[in-house]
Amino acid sequence: MDFTNRRVKPEWYLTQVLMWIGNHIKFFEEKIQPIVDKTDSFLDAKLEFSRGLVMLVLEKMSADIPKLLYDDNLFCHMVDEILLFEKELHSAYGYPNNLPSCMHILSEETCFQKWLTVERKFALEKMDSVLSSEAAWTSQYKDIADVDEMKAPDCAETFMTLLLVITDRYKNLPTAARKLQFLELQKELIDDFRIRLTQVMKEETRSPLGSRYCAILNAVNYIAAVLADWADNVFFLQLQQAALEICGASNTLTELQLGQLASLESSVFDNMIDLLERLRYDMLTRQVEHVFREVKDKAKAYKKERWLFLPSQSDQAVMCLSSSACPMLLTLRDLLLQLEQELCHSLFKSFWQMLAEKLDLFIYQDIILANHFNEGGSAQLQFDMTRNLFPLFAHYCKRPENYFKQVKEACVILNLNVGSALLLREVLQTNSSNMIDAVACSEWHTATAALNEIGVYKLAPQDVEILLNLRTNWPSTGK
Repeated sequence: MDFTNRRVKPEWYLTQVLMWIGNHIKFFEEKIQPIVDKTDSFLDAKLEFSRGLVMLVLEKMSADIPKLLYDDNLFCHMVDEILLFEKELHSAYGYPNNLPSCMHILSEETCFQKWLTVERKFALEKMDSVLSSEAAWTSQYKDIADVDEMKAPDCAETFMTLLLVITDRYKNLPTAARKLQFLELQKELIDDFRIRLTQVMKEETRSPLGSRYCAILNAVNYIAAVLADWADNVFFLQLQQAALEICGASNTLTELQLGQLASLESSVFDNMIDLLERLRYDMLTRQVEHVFREVKDKAKAYKKERWLFLPSQSDQAVMCLSSSACPMLLTLRDLLLQLEQELCHSLFKSFWQMLAEKLDLFIYQDIILANHFNEGGSAQLQFDMTRNLFPLFAHYCKRPENYFKQVKEACVILNLNVGSALLLREVLQTNSSNMIDAVACSEWHTATAALNEIGVYKLAPQDVEILLNLRTNWPSTGK
């Protein structure tokens, strides 16, 4: 036994104990257990033998731990070996959880606090290392499209693996209170990593479409998604219940918070997920604003298009895209393709939808409402939008026009044939003049029905009246 009695090599005596158990299982089952059974005893000979050896290990640990508390590396090594020993003891030899085990020694106050301290220390060192590595912002699966759906950079994957390993290390602690202390450590590490990501992001704000900025955004999204998945894990649900019982007993939460925890409306990671989602939204918004400014700048010539003097569709052999719209649409196309390559699918979907909303409002307010249109101008606008702008987004959804409802409906109004436009204007004017009468409600429904009939659902009747007034192709007798 002296050969294996080295404080710096706990794996020697732990391995020896496992060997003794493994080598004697058959002997105890075949020779000793039948003798025990004849005495009408309910003892399990193999289990009693294992428990006796484990008690020796506990005595050895109790003697060694105080001498290792001041050496982080040796203490951490001992904890690693004990956890491996515990795992094999339970999985390979069926040692019950309700019997004394090494986890009880690790749970004692002095030892446990040291364990938390070294776990935090080495986790922070790992975070420093991974964030400063050359591969920090690249995905190890970038060349495998099916695997790289989240496009998570190496630093984010490594960090979440670190948290997963920590969970695996403490999940067999004997009390929920100790597990919750480790959970708090994990939350601290998540918050620390979020702050580090934010700091790196701030250095990249001048290039919000750059690869590193996109990688940071993918990292934030990936961590939030993984935490949301973990929130539904049985282990963390059990910790949530334990936290509920402890907080309920100590009155540290409001009745609303207790109710949310009890009903599973919230999770142990909710605060972390909220902060990450806020950061994700801010970063996406910055990208959308940047792209929108680029496109808006290229749209200056298009805003000044002479919509009043364009030839009618019948006078043109073939309808072509307005030359003034080319810079705007080319810029939009290129930036969409760039970000589709850089961002994961869910982020890119949020990006283009947010951008489409801003473009819809911009084109409607700054181009359509700011001009007047003859018949040729209305037809040209509709061609530019329906045959050129909307198809840029057709790769991302089946009906891109639904994300440009104001523009789409404005084109419908501007391109109504003269007779239909006159009838619609009469209905709307009747509606407006009767707004103070008792029949106002039914008149309003008549106007809404008329608009719905031609495919206009978003624009209000007063908006449609404004659009009708932008048309110049009215018969002289109708004015």
